[in-house]
Amino acid sequence: MMSKDKYLSIETNQSVLLENLSWIEAETILNKYEVVLISLGSRMKEHGPHLPLNNDYIMAERLKDMVIEQIAVAILPTLQYGFYPSFLEYPGSISINENAFKEFIMDICKSMHGYGKRKFYILNTGISTLRPLQKAAEDLKELDIVLNYLNLLEIESKLETNLLQQEGGTHADEGETSIMLYLQPDIVDMSKAVKDYDARSDRKGLTRDPEGSGLYSPTGVYGDSTLASEEKGKILVEAIIKEVVSSIKKMQES
Repeated sequence: MMSKDKYLSIETNQSVLLENLSWIEAETILNKYEVVLISLGSRMKEHGPHLPLNNDYIMAERLKDMVIEQIAVAILPTLQYGFYPSFLEYPGSISINENAFKEFIMDICKSMHGYGKRKFYILNTGISTLRPLQKAAEDLKELDIVLNYLNLLEIESKLETNLLQQEGGTHADEGETSIMLYLQPDIVDMSKAVKDYDARSDRKGLTRDPEGSGLYSPTGVYGDSTLASEEKGKILVEAIIKEVVSSIKKMQES
């Protein structure tokens, strides 16, 4: 990790981790940054038998470190809880009420707006979080606050068509497992990777009950994690970083 003094310098295009500063330092430093970056990754969310509960938190931290190597932003601490109702049948998973989560995001942005910041980018590692983030962005717009966020589904939709071979899926699947094989392979146990894919399109959330109303997944996987590879993960991560950096640059220039 960079030293506090290194974070305090913007002359060499360095980002600043605000939590390391005093409020007096923060008051001065904040004026030098156009965009505030907030990473979002659950520390308590199931990811099948082959990935830990804190998978998204680790992903968010690693992606954040890669982003700030390329662009200067003011950084808030990574958010460790969010709206993840699809996984509550799997022990250890925690979800925050959708409206409470939306208001939580808005309160963070409104607090920082009081110090003159009006542009925020959320490095979002979830899917169910997209809806409340969109609602928060719409409400914040009325306060002249700009909130943009990463949509991983859009990243995958832009990739070469033959990169991912699974029939479908969005969770602990070929794509997400590949990302973690590239970012931090020591947390991935490929000997426990499985294919678990319910193709019924009219279902929401995952269920361990074959008679349940959601997508049936006894393992908590939605997709085929056995097809994951580090090479695919590298392509996915590079696409993510390119998108995040490009989006932040556009915010800085607007």
